[in-house]
Amino acid sequence: MTQMPVPPKLEIIPPNAPFSEGQRLWLNGFLVGMFGLDGSTPLSPAENGAVLAPQGDGDDGEAPWHDPAMAIADRMKLAEGRPVRRRMMAAMAQQDCGQCGYNCADYSDAIANKSEARLNLCAPGGKETARMLKQLYEELDKAPAAKPAAGASAPATSAPAAPEVKAELGRARENPAEATFLSRRLLNKQGSEKETYHIEFDLSESKLDYIVGDSFGVFARNDVGLVDQIIALLGASHTTKVNGKTLREALIEDVSLSPAPDKLFELISFITGGAQREKARALAQGEDPDGDAATLDVMAALQKFSGTRPHPEAFVEALEPLQPRLYSISSSHNATPGKLSLTVDSVRYVIGKRKRLGVASTFLGERINEGEKLKVYVQKAHGFGLPQDPKTPVIMIGPGTGVAPFRAFLLDRKATGAPGKNWLFFGHQRSDCDFFYRDELNALKTSGLLTRLSLAWSRDGEKKFYVQDRMRELGREVWTWLAEGAHLYICGDAKRMAKDVERALVDIVAQFGARSTDEAVSFVAELKKKGRFQADVY
Repeated sequence: MTQMPVPPKLEIIPPNAPFSEGQRLWLNGFLVGMFGLDGSTPLSPAENGAVLAPQGDGDDGEAPWHDPAMAIADRMKLAEGRPVRRRMMAAMAQQDCGQCGYNCADYSDAIANKSEARLNLCAPGGKETARMLKQLYEELDKAPAAKPAAGASAPATSAPAAPEVKAELGRARENPAEATFLSRRLLNKQGSEKETYHIEFDLSESKLDYIVGDSFGVFARNDVGLVDQIIALLGASHTTKVNGKTLREALIEDVSLSPAPDKLFELISFITGGAQREKARALAQGEDPDGDAATLDVMAALQKFSGTRPHPEAFVEALEPLQPRLYSISSSHNATPGKLSLTVDSVRYVIGKRKRLGVASTFLGERINEGEKLKVYVQKAHGFGLPQDPKTPVIMIGPGTGVAPFRAFLLDRKATGAPGKNWLFFGHQRSDCDFFYRDELNALKTSGLLTRLSLAWSRDGEKKFYVQDRMRELGREVWTWLAEGAHLYICGDAKRMAKDVERALVDIVAQFGARSTDEAVSFVAELKKKGRFQADVY
């Protein structure tokens, strides 16, 4: 359990503030500790979260479910017996991706205190998270009020609500700016199983800037061809007015067309009968009566219940809002001011026997022309940035599109003349067709800016070989860099790669740092606590 800091004598909260004496002392202590105003080291984000977590409500402030590789059932099991707000956090995807506009803990707190009514913002969590949040939300009014911690004073009066401040243009999903789509180019060569693109935007009109480690939010547009097929299935006119727009405009700009939400199946159940109604009800409750639930996007759902023609207005209201997509920025504002780059996979998903273009692909320009403007915003980095000291060495592990922020790191260090050593681990399937930015990275290595470039190709040999395997092979050197104070970064797949890399790191620390496994685990945990081991996973 996290111990409360001893309140310091330094006065930050004035005596006339609307808090009890006990609350004022606690807030003074917290602010002093967080910002290091008494000469101490500021608390890490994890420590801040532990201190801020209300005590006395059956919650110890720990979050053992905060692991993006863990299945939701396992996360909910770990959260059993915790307050509703903590179980809400466990229901989320645990990526702290910022796509919802919060981190996981803050999003759950906002829902629990009813300052946030939207339960479907966790894009990585999808239906699973939305369903669980809906179930937990119904418990809120039944849950007893949290008891104050022993010895804590009740507030003498409620603090006045802070006025709502609108975010600066382009700095939050609620207030996006516009950026011009410049170009895209395919990074894979012939023979690759993937389609990955380098995308460029012009930010000069919006006057947006960013730092390396930030993310870029892009608002989607659905494919016009898919929209027209859906309108045909509805038997409606594309000019039908829905919420002040034509039906076609609403389906292109406002709602998600994959996967089909529970509310759509509920709507279908209201306008059908017999076996069809029962089947729609089952799907709305998360069941899978025909074994095809995972393949049902909006169009496939209408095809499954052919002949069902909801009213266009009710149909649009039953769909989920189209969420922005966040991407790691792969360029440096210091190197190319006014321009921003992304490194993005083209997403296609299989519905039945057909491969359909995913919403993410519309961001790539496959349905967007050069010169078009898109709604965008910059999401500030949550700790995922270069060390403050430019002399600090960095180790970057980014297979596939995970290389994006590390390309930005390297370009930024080149532009600013940072003297720190740089080591990049990159990997993909095949060296001849999946080596993103090959010429650029080799040039950086030749110039000496990229101190080491270590590669791993999973399909070039008989045995699959990944970045974590290359790390183990070079474990002694990795340990030497860490002993010299290097910061280590991971970007990429949360479910497998990030966990495998962390296991490899623990093994390296144990073997070359002469530590037991438990000591090595503690060492890696301390790296995280000090901000020397950071992850951007999805």
